[in-house]
Amino acid sequence: MGNIFGKKPKPSKQPAITEQDRAILQLKQQRDRLTQNRRRIESQLDREREVAKQLLKNGHKDRALLLLRKKKMLESQMDKSENILENVERMTHDLEFAQVQVNVVNSLKQGNDELKKMNAILKLEDIEKLMEDSREAIEYQNEVSNLLSGGLSRVDEQDVEAELDELIRNEEATQIGHLPDVPHRREGEHERVHVTSPTRVKQRVLLEAD
Repeated sequence: MGNIFGKKPKPSKQPAITEQDRAILQLKQQRDRLTQNRRRIESQLDREREVAKQLLKNGHKDRALLLLRKKKMLESQMDKSENILENVERMTHDLEFAQVQVNVVNSLKQGNDELKKMNAILKLEDIEKLMEDSREAIEYQNEVSNLLSGGLSRVDEQDVEAELDELIRNEEATQIGHLPDVPHRREGEHERVHVTSPTRVKQRVLLEAD
């Protein structure tokens, strides 16, 4: 029936516990036990000091001295526990840091191997050839597009603009050649108007009649 409604999800794979993990765990457990022992001794020392004071007040000097000796032994034991605890904490820190370094080195090694595989696939010569082929394909496609759309290439556009400039210069030169000449007069000189008198007109008519 379980297959009808779908497959059951597979449980996530837990990371394997290494010997380093077990060693770190044991060191931390030892550290916790040492810490608890130190607190117990500190509490016992405070209590026995108060008891010794009370014995002295009651006149039990011998019992007070015996209790103080016991207190001194506990203090020596606590000092040794402090040294052991410091060493355990240092070792725990060093082991954890070494484990981090190993993980970093393994990651770098794996990354370097993958990079070498990628470099083997993507050779420099192949990339240069691919780029050259792509550039030629793009240029060819642009030429085909220009032909299909009736467009001009950049070189053709430059030729057209050069031809237009030449036509403009020729037209300006032609217009300058067709302009009328301007007569040159001296300053203050007026144009002379020839007027024929009526007598001379009559004499010319009689001569033409003869």
